[in-house]
Amino acid sequence: MLAELRTKSQITIPKEIVSSLGLSEGDKLEVYERDGVICLMPVTVYPKRYVDELHREINEIKSDINTGKKPTFDSIDALFEQLESN
Repeated sequence: MLAELRTKSQITIPKEIVSSLGLSEGDKLEVYERDGVICLMPVTVYPKRYVDELHREINEIKSDINTGKKPTFDSIDALFEQLESN
């Protein structure tokens, strides 16, 4: 499929690609170049405070695992066994 570069460096993404990726107006796309190829990747943008809160929670969980406050499991089956025993 061909796309033509228009004024203001705009292109139209072919409808088949938009449909197959489930994209709609207002969606964000990361645009980057790799080895001479222009790449477009759909992304979701979250507020910084939300991402910061997730980082804090992840760091707390990692700390709890390292200090033994939270258990770790060797397999999914072991996790489910623990959940079912409660």
